[in-house]
Amino acid sequence: MPELPEVETTRRILEPYLLGQRIQKLLHNDPARYRRTELAEGRKVLGTSRRGKYLILHLDKQLEAIVHLGMTGGFRFEPNRHTRLTLHLPKQTLYYTDPRRFGKWWVVEAGDYHEIDLLNRMGPEPLSQDFTLAGFRQSLLQTTRKIKEVLLSQEAVAGVGNIYADESLWMSKIHPERPARSLTTAEVRKLFEAVREVMAKAVEAGGSTLSDQSYQQPGGEPGYFQFHHNAYDRTGQPCKRPGCKGTIVKRVVGGRGTHFCSRCQRLQAAGRVTTIQQKHPDP
Repeated sequence: MPELPEVETTRRILEPYLLGQRIQKLLHNDPARYRRTELAEGRKVLGTSRRGKYLILHLDKQLEAIVHLGMTGGFRFEPNRHTRLTLHLPKQTLYYTDPRRFGKWWVVEAGDYHEIDLLNRMGPEPLSQDFTLAGFRQSLLQTTRKIKEVLLSQEAVAGVGNIYADESLWMSKIHPERPARSLTTAEVRKLFEAVREVMAKAVEAGGSTLSDQSYQQPGGEPGYFQFHHNAYDRTGQPCKRPGCKGTIVKRVVGGRGTHFCSRCQRLQAAGRVTTIQQKHPDP
């Protein structure tokens, strides 16, 4: 958190307040985490964009302010005790908050991402025409990593984090520990379509606000996609898939807590199908 839907929601809400405005001051006391922000002062915001989980402000004089929200970063229209940076505009002040302080800012020459290597390696945006079934399949064939790890890597497709990887894998009935290259052509298609569908619906719902309330929209409203989660954060609850009698289990995959159905997302290994719960007969 935040992932593509949360960052895109934030971008869309902030854009009307930023476009055409000249940044007066960027105030903070952490130059190691918020780098060269003084270069943005006096610069006009010409546009905003998002790449994966990065928010980008396009400034005049060929500069970009790049924001990674980390685990708990976000913007607010009012200050609070977790405010780390204040962005002063002529008609509005925006407050960047980050309780756990994992977020970062960079002001760079446009396109110079040598400090942010992931931006140079990042795969296509899942809701763009650049994200194609053929390209996605080729990315999966080239790695021996588990499919959950591949989705989190940002190289096969941009912006998918822990929540939406779990949701996409649940929708496509794929076990998160399956080797990516073992997926059949039909499974790759299902996953490709699931990623696009999950991301589109999550953006429409304003992202997901979990129990810790770390993500909120700039005005303080929550996201609403958490009410549509089928796997993430549902440990021990029944699978929502019609006719499935499995339960959602959690294990660590690629260093991340991972949620999946014990029954309809079975792990194929050595020519057989295994499942977490064996007490239920096959449907």
